[in-house]
Amino acid sequence: MTILAVPLARTTGSVAVLADTKIHVGEHATAHFLGLEFDLDTIVSTAVAAAIVIALALFLRAKITSGVPNGVQLFFETVTVQMRDQVESAIGLRVAPYALPLAVTLFTFILLSNWLSVLPMQYGSGEFIAPPASDVNFVYALALFVFVFYQGAGIARRGPITHFKLLLKGHTGWGPMVFINVIEEIAKPLSLSLRLFGNMFAGGVMISVITLFPFWISWGPNAIWKLFDMFVGFIQAFIFSLLTVLYFSQSMALEHENH
Repeated sequence: MTILAVPLARTTGSVAVLADTKIHVGEHATAHFLGLEFDLDTIVSTAVAAAIVIALALFLRAKITSGVPNGVQLFFETVTVQMRDQVESAIGLRVAPYALPLAVTLFTFILLSNWLSVLPMQYGSGEFIAPPASDVNFVYALALFVFVFYQGAGIARRGPITHFKLLLKGHTGWGPMVFINVIEEIAKPLSLSLRLFGNMFAGGVMISVITLFPFWISWGPNAIWKLFDMFVGFIQAFIFSLLTVLYFSQSMALEHENH
């Protein structure tokens, strides 16, 4: 995608010099194989984020202690406690014990993926390593994984017939509103993915705009924006994980059941 930036004006006396600059965002280094197109930069950044998550997990396993925790252990303990409270209140750990490790893994992976753009480096008109969530294919894959997983969990607990009956019935009951319930269910993965994509894509646009300024000016706005980008990346990772837990809760709930 190519966006035409607002012309920058520099006035000298009565002469205005306009500089039309094009900002390239949403463009990816691609490769073709068997008739399919692959976004190489998204694959690389996803692999980098996954490798960091695995390395942190292995480090935690090797260095875990009951004494004074190191930074990695403290991070995972904090995330686990927060997610455990969410899972316990929404589903119940006995009902879905796998929801907690899934929520923690999703949060950590998405957080690190979003924070790749915070690296103090730029390449051309954008980040040195763009966050994979700025590619809509990445967020669609994440949302599809979550959608299939919580639908499967609902079928396993309710049974296929009861699950789809409650799915169609929804909160509004039977009748014409069944179509609304179906649309609502389809909208869940779309909203889950596009919320994450929109925020991270906008961050890439802002970085591209900032690079239009000379270096001796751009470093300040760039540093401020990267700090804000860290906060946005954290919030979006938490929201994605929290909504995943809530969708599991809705999919696995039985009629007249209280946790």
